[in-house]
Amino acid sequence: MAQNRPSVLLTRRIPSAVLRPLEAACRVDLYDGPSPVPVEELKHRLAGQQALICLLTDPISADVLDASADLKIVANIAVGYDNIDVTHAKRRGIVVTNTPDVLTEAVAEFTWALILAAARRLGEGERLVRRGEWKGWALDFMLGTELRGKQLGIVGRGRIGQAVAAKAPAFGMRVAFAARQGRPIAGDELSFDELLIGSDVITLHVPHTARTHHLFDRRTFARMKRSALLVNTSRGLVVDEEALGWALTERLLAGAALDVYEREPQVHPSLMNLDNVVLSPHLGSATRDTRTAMAELAVRNVLAVLTGQEPITPV
Repeated sequence: MAQNRPSVLLTRRIPSAVLRPLEAACRVDLYDGPSPVPVEELKHRLAGQQALICLLTDPISADVLDASADLKIVANIAVGYDNIDVTHAKRRGIVVTNTPDVLTEAVAEFTWALILAAARRLGEGERLVRRGEWKGWALDFMLGTELRGKQLGIVGRGRIGQAVAAKAPAFGMRVAFAARQGRPIAGDELSFDELLIGSDVITLHVPHTARTHHLFDRRTFARMKRSALLVNTSRGLVVDEEALGWALTERLLAGAALDVYEREPQVHPSLMNLDNVVLSPHLGSATRDTRTAMAELAVRNVLAVLTGQEPITPV
């Protein structure tokens, strides 16, 4: 009977091929309004639901979790989960899942796209052509920097950081990871300060935590090479955008490329008119293959928990 099927709140439309098996097993309440879901609307619609499939833009606070006494699982369609009060969920016995692995290669590829765009000034050049200001080839026109022989500093040794590192030899770059706090320094690791001083490109692949909040601030930028590039595809709050705008304006850094921001979709005004920063609208995992796989994994987690099985990718 349809009435006896478990109920699921879905905060954003997902591919129909993924939605069909969910609808076959559950009663699905699909929110199809503006994203993110307004908090009061989210709490109202969550009441009585047994599962929630949400996005990283949905704030799943303790109050939201408590809107349903029947809630068994929150499945986040993202690898990060700082939008969810995981501590309160565990206290309530609510399973929280994410979508690791399936987006690793897509984000790693996109990281390299940003590295290349920043190094070769692609965004700046494309804007110039569109404005009709290109006057033709010249020997000293819009010179960028080559990657071969340079050091790639990677902050974050998770799946994505390692996937980015694996592609570095193709560009002739040597890799150094930032040493992990509280662990012995491995052979391919440097202390954080050494990484800042010696790296030509620094790319960020860490979650947002109290320790990583504004990890890159004025002091950090002052330690980096003036010829260095900063790339962030992790979480916006890892970088102090005001400080980055200052560093780029003062030419303490050669350039930056950002896919995530402190207050998405807002970008700090100091960055908006700078030619030496590439600004991308959170596209790291944005391929059809990957976004479909992310949604599919979230659905599989929900169906597993609602049928009494273990979650596939619990947080």
